[in-house]
Amino acid sequence: MRTALEQKGYRIVLGNSPLCDIWLRSGVPTRQKVDELGANYTELAESTLVGVISFLRASTDYRGQAIKPGAYTMRYGLLPNDGNHLGAAPSRDFLLLIPVAADKNVDAQFKFEELVKLSKMASGTGHPAPLSLVYPEGQKDAPTLIENDQGHVVFVTKVKTRSGSEMPLWLVVKGVTDH
Repeated sequence: MRTALEQKGYRIVLGNSPLCDIWLRSGVPTRQKVDELGANYTELAESTLVGVISFLRASTDYRGQAIKPGAYTMRYGLLPNDGNHLGAAPSRDFLLLIPVAADKNVDAQFKFEELVKLSKMASGTGHPAPLSLVYPEGQKDAPTLIENDQGHVVFVTKVKTRSGSEMPLWLVVKGVTDH
């Protein structure tokens, strides 16, 4: 896993206390953008490994579920477009957390059900452990932390793709949905 990540990581500090460390994948595989209702990051195929996050202290995911300190892979997933999740987030784009010990193959492509099952290991509940991706708008400086209009702390960065280009990535590292 370590060899698939960029050598330089990012420490997210809130106040005077470190929350997490993030290492992005070196050369994230992308595809041509597809038209997917409510999704912004459609150049990522579902279950693509985007990076690893290591929580240095207890935290919560976007649903408010407890996440224990430790290392987790972050894989791209889409919130189901089935009506049950209507209004749960500004977009359908998420990075699902999976304990690193359960996710050893960086190039693995999981079906949605498999991805959810693995992510439930991170939350320890009947739901996966999501971190929300929000639409990248207006911010030109990266990497940085911003607070969005919902009061969520967003890590603004760019990931390097396999094709050599850069793709903006806005990840909510602290914030919980209202729904």
